[in-house]
Amino acid sequence: MSAGSIPTELGTKPVGRLLREYAIPGIIAMTASSLYNMVDSIFIGHIPEVGSLAISGLAVTFPLMNISTAFGTLVGVGAATMISVLLGQKNYSIANKVLANDVTLNILTGIVFTFVTLVWMDPILRFFGASDATLPFAREYMAIIAIGNAVTHLYFGLNSIIRSSGNPRLAMGLTLFTVVSNAILDPIFIYTLGMGIQGAALATVLCQSMSLCYTMYFFLDQKKFLHLPRSMKIFRVDWRIAKDSLAIGMGPFLMNLASCIIVLFINQQLVKWGGDLSLGAYGIVNRLCFFFVMVVFGFNQGMQPIAGYNYGARQYGRVKEVYVKTAVWATVVCVVGFVVSEFLPSPAVSMFTSDPTLHGKAERGLRLMNIVFPIVGFQMVTTNLFQCLGMVRKSIFLSLSRQLLFLLPCIYILPEVLESETGVWYSFPISDTLAALITGVMAIGLIRKLSVLKDGDDPAILGSQI
Repeated sequence: MSAGSIPTELGTKPVGRLLREYAIPGIIAMTASSLYNMVDSIFIGHIPEVGSLAISGLAVTFPLMNISTAFGTLVGVGAATMISVLLGQKNYSIANKVLANDVTLNILTGIVFTFVTLVWMDPILRFFGASDATLPFAREYMAIIAIGNAVTHLYFGLNSIIRSSGNPRLAMGLTLFTVVSNAILDPIFIYTLGMGIQGAALATVLCQSMSLCYTMYFFLDQKKFLHLPRSMKIFRVDWRIAKDSLAIGMGPFLMNLASCIIVLFINQQLVKWGGDLSLGAYGIVNRLCFFFVMVVFGFNQGMQPIAGYNYGARQYGRVKEVYVKTAVWATVVCVVGFVVSEFLPSPAVSMFTSDPTLHGKAERGLRLMNIVFPIVGFQMVTTNLFQCLGMVRKSIFLSLSRQLLFLLPCIYILPEVLESETGVWYSFPISDTLAALITGVMAIGLIRKLSVLKDGDDPAILGSQI
């Protein structure tokens, strides 16, 4: 596809065909991303003699890594969404300014996060549930990840923009490169060089750095309609653009931040009621669920430029069509995740550990946690649609409803009632069900409003904040 034809096709090609073209690379990329995380867990979980404690130490770092992801999405998702809409409006000069702003903000947030993490590393990890046994492993892994945090922020932020600008295959290729190279370097660093959990972290940072180098090369090409200007002045933060971008990214930011808070409390409750191995079991279950969630994210990424562009171009029928098709496919993915969780939990967990106690805890947790998993995809797609259309408050509300309104109270009340860690696992399906009911009501309202609008109408009736 040529640079000039990309924006046009988003508004003219059949929606189903576009969703396949954009979602398949996104799915492959996000699936690869989940495998990227799983590879570390699999190799770490099989480190001789310390694998079980090492994987529990890795689980302790999840909340801190969620915070990093939260700040990355705050900057990157908002910029990607704005760029999609601006391309739909054919406003290329402002789109380039948004791109430059994204680079500057990602670097700044990455540096600040690195400083805070390295200075207060032990207290933070203790707060997130590290014990005397798991703290050394968590510290070794997180120290290297923190040093490379600016690279991580910038790589993932720009990768989203590559996809939103009409280059989903390139975004997929870069992600696949990081996965394959990480899978090659992990066993070399962990086992051959004897670096253990530090080797996994180093492999992660190196692979992302290599992909970032090509990403920057791609955006420095002045012949592309979306590129980084050569003038250094453009990298000064434009606070008007930053405000709009951060407002759109606030939904996923709060969702990731809420995930961090929730994982913190989950860790504390699991350690209280089941010990360090229960924490490790959650780490395994979380990685397995993450795989299916990432596939849904891939569909969301395919939907995002299509919905954003057509909303900017005031083609509301196409917005509704891509939403419905994405929601259906996301539900299919979650049904597959449900089948694996309920009928094939043992072989899935066996990839991560051979410890019988840890295996048993993880297998049981996987079954209980995903009892209503088929309804999760619909909620994720709907939340993403509100974000794509710039409806920030609704996106934020849906992002927070499951985790803070429902899951947080459940993980404290149910273990006390059941007097075991089983209450923690049951908290997930209960909160998923309640959140899906609210999402359904809001989705019906949005579809009705989109149906009222005719192509070309002013979208003010929808309360757009773009």
